[in-house]
Order: sequence, then structure tokens, then C-alpha cells
Amino acid sequence: MSTEHGPQGHGPGGHGSGGAPPEPRGGTRRDRGVLRTKSVEQSIQDTEEPEHALKKSLSALDLTVFGVGVVIGTGIFVLTGKIAKEQAGPAVALSFVIAGVVCALAALCYAEFASTVPVAGSAYTFSYASLGELPAWIIGWDLILELALGCAVVAVGWSGYVRSLLDTGGLHLPPELSGSHGGRFGFDLLACVLVLVITAILVLGMKLSSRVTAVVVGVKVTVVLLVVVAGSFFVSGANYRPFVPPSQPSAAGGGLAAPLSQLMFGFAPSNFGVMGIFAAAAVVFFAFIGFDIVATAAEETRVPQRDVPRGILGSLAICTLLYVAVSIVVTGMEKYDRLSVDAPLADAFKHVGHPFYAGLISFGAAVGLTSVCMILLLGQSRVFFAMSRDGLLPQVFSRVHPKFGTPHRSTIVLGTVVAVVAGFTSIDVLAELVNIGTLFAFVVVALGVVLLRRSRPDLPRAFRTPFVPFVPLLSVLASLWLMLNLPAETWIRFAIWMALGFVVYFVYGRSHSRLALRERRRTGAEARP
Repeated sequence: MSTEHGPQGHGPGGHGSGGAPPEPRGGTRRDRGVLRTKSVEQSIQDTEEPEHALKKSLSALDLTVFGVGVVIGTGIFVLTGKIAKEQAGPAVALSFVIAGVVCALAALCYAEFASTVPVAGSAYTFSYASLGELPAWIIGWDLILELALGCAVVAVGWSGYVRSLLDTGGLHLPPELSGSHGGRFGFDLLACVLVLVITAILVLGMKLSSRVTAVVVGVKVTVVLLVVVAGSFFVSGANYRPFVPPSQPSAAGGGLAAPLSQLMFGFAPSNFGVMGIFAAAAVVFFAFIGFDIVATAAEETRVPQRDVPRGILGSLAICTLLYVAVSIVVTGMEKYDRLSVDAPLADAFKHVGHPFYAGLISFGAAVGLTSVCMILLLGQSRVFFAMSRDGLLPQVFSRVHPKFGTPHRSTIVLGTVVAVVAGFTSIDVLAELVNIGTLFAFVVVALGVVLLRRSRPDLPRAFRTPFVPFVPLLSVLASLWLMLNLPAETWIRFAIWMALGFVVYFVYGRSHSRLALRERRRTGAEARP
């Protein structure tokens, strides 16, 4: 990929973190204030500064494993039965297909950006190149919240599964170290320790992280496939009738707990029926969160133009197939209205007289959540690193380890914060913030593809989103529709976090931005006689 570097080149003799590198052709647009953009060439050039250069060690297989590792989590063991019982019946399989299509539209946009701008930071970096600095800051701030909360919540879920397995073996943690439950305050020791161990692995290098993830994902997918194959022997065709149960009014709460679409348009969502399938798709979307994190590892991929699109689209396809297979099996093993909410797949095996598989499912969930937590923390540290390298956050966090080639400072700081949050967090509505944050990123990336096609049609694109602008527009509309199905109170919490982000940007980021420093130096040089 041609990057059209300036005449001075780069490397140790080119420019350091304190200098102002030459502006490449097609570079930063001048005099645009908070909408100044960072050119693709400049983004790539910054990655080659020795003190900021991440080690390239990942392949398409590594990226696919990362994608499968972060997407396949508790959703495949819990969410399938819950939504089948409460919203869609056996047609929950169609809800997973719809959610998968929404993600696929976004994935096509991510694939083009990641192959064109193979730089750490995912949607943040893409926005900087197409929409401008303030939109990039907003999406980066959004991703930090999304990935931090996601990692903390997953760690707490992992702790619950492990405590259950320990209880089965006769080992019991003191209540004070088992987290907060039912109004009782406690510290979740297992969740905290998990995040700290994962932080250490991420500091030691991406290749080690990918190997650990590969082993964990191998165990997890094996358990899922074994359960699907074993469960298929207990499927009864009678349980699929009716495949689409008759529609009935939703029991969703009123006020701010109601979906925003209901408050705006007076549209009351329904359970079951055709509309129930679509309403369920907004919920099962939770199960797909994370595939976009593959894009954050583009800078550490050996051939990003080829391998990142393969990793994004490949992992999404595999996960969609697994989700559909599990949903078909669980609704075939037991009538949808008799499925349990807490552990439907495990209880379905108990119902047919095979409790061994119930224990196997709990083991697979506990192992699987380890990789989810690791990859969420990986994505967060890379976004933080990219924002720091651009000066929007303190640049001390943009130094890489001289031996391991990882952003060790940002990883350690973020890992410690997430470990503390996980220790004192219970799984509640905070998880919905993860969902709205992801959908917001999808909207921004889709818009960015269209804008960059218009502003930089000359850029070499190893992967091109088909049917632009129609596919990006469909991605925006589909993502917005799912966002409108989230509770109004989730929108309020999201707005508060975004408002805090604006304050941080205008107090610190705007004046410390490397683009701002370059503009001031250029203006000063032009003013001198």
C-alpha cells in the first residue's frame, strides 16, 4: 500500500514524539478547528515512529480467533433461551439472523476502513481520517466506556460461573469476597484477579495473547459444537409448533424504562409475532458485540490490507452460524414457553435426563468468558493508545515497551481501573451502555466510509464496501433502529458520559492535539519574516 510519505522519510532519524513530522501530500486540512482531519498518510506515518511502533505479529487466523473469542460468550448459553421464551419463540433463530445482518452491514464498512487505514484505534482512527478531530474524540471516548464496562461486566459473569463450579466441588468463597448480590455489598475477588492476570498477558505481547486466546476459543467452540450435536438427538418437531407464536402486547416497563421509540412515536412493542422477531433482534444484538474489536488490531497485523477484512467477516460468519444452530437446538429440545431464563441450555439437558452436559456448558461458559474479557481489554488499550499518540490524551501512555512491543503503560492503567470496577460492580443496566456505544460506533464508521470515498477517492483500498452509499446507509438505518429500541434511561446515561467527554476535550484534548501543535508551529513559521 502506497502511503505517499514526505521527502524526509521516517525512522530514528526522521522525527520523534516531540517533533512535528512533515505533512504528507493529501495531508491535514488547514483551518478547520475541531473538524480538522488527520490524513491517512499521516496516520500511517505516525505508526512508524520507533517509540510508538507496535509489533506486527498477527495473521488472518489470529484475527478470526480474536473475533470468535470475543463474540461467543454467555449469550450463546443464556440469551438464546431467554429471548425464545419471552419474545420470539422458536423464531429466535431468525432474530439472530437479523442481528447478524445488521452486524454484517457494519462489518463491510469496518473492513474497508481497516484495510485502508491499518492503524490502532478502530472507529476512532477511521473517524479522525474522515469526520474530523472532535467526532473522532467523541467516538474514542464512547469506545473507552463501552469496552471498560463490557470487560468489567464479563469478568463479573465469569466469576459467577467459577463460583458455581467451586460450590459444586465443595469449595466456597466467603460472602465478603463474592461480589455484591441482593443488596449485600462485597468485593468480587475472582473478577478482579481475572482482569489483573489478563492485563499481565496483554503486556507480555500480542502473540502470547493470541496463543492463549486460540487455546481458550478452541475449548469454547468444541463445547458449543458438542452441545449442538448432542442436543440434536433430543430435538422434537412438535416443539417448533408454532414456529412464530401469535403476537401479544409487550410487558415492557413504562416511563424511562420503555424503549425510546415508544416514547417518541407512541409505538408499543409486542412480543412474539413478526414484530416480536424484530424486537428480539434488538436484544440478541448483545450477543454479537465485539467483532469490531478485530479492527483495533490492524496495526499489529502483518498484512492488514488482506487479513483484517478476512478476520472481521470470517469471525462474524462463524459466530452467526453457531448462534443459529444453538437456538434451533434449544427450542427443539424443550417447548419455548417452558425454557428457563437463567440457564436454558443447561436446564434443557437436565430436562431430557443428561445433567452431565449441564456441567459441561457451565465449564464452557467459564472458559469462554476468559477470552471475551481479554479481547475487550485489548481493544480498550489500543483505542486509548491511539488517542494518546495523537495527543488527545497524555502522550506518556503512547510509549510501547522496548522488548514486548506493546502499549504497556496504557494497558496497565486501564487494566487496574477495570479490575477495581469489576471488583465492585454487579451486572445490571450498565450492560446496556455497552450496546448503545457499539451501535453509535457502527453509525459513525458507516458515515465515514461515504465521506472518505468522496474526499479521498485516490486512496488505494484493498477491500471496498459494495454498493456505496447504499450499504453504509442501510447500516446507519439498521443501527439507529436498534438504538431506538433501547430504554430511554440508557440514552440519558449515554448523553451524560458524552457531555463529560466534551468537557475533557475542550479542557485538554483540543489544545494538546498533535494536529493543533503542528498548526501552531506552521502559523508561527509563516508569521516570522
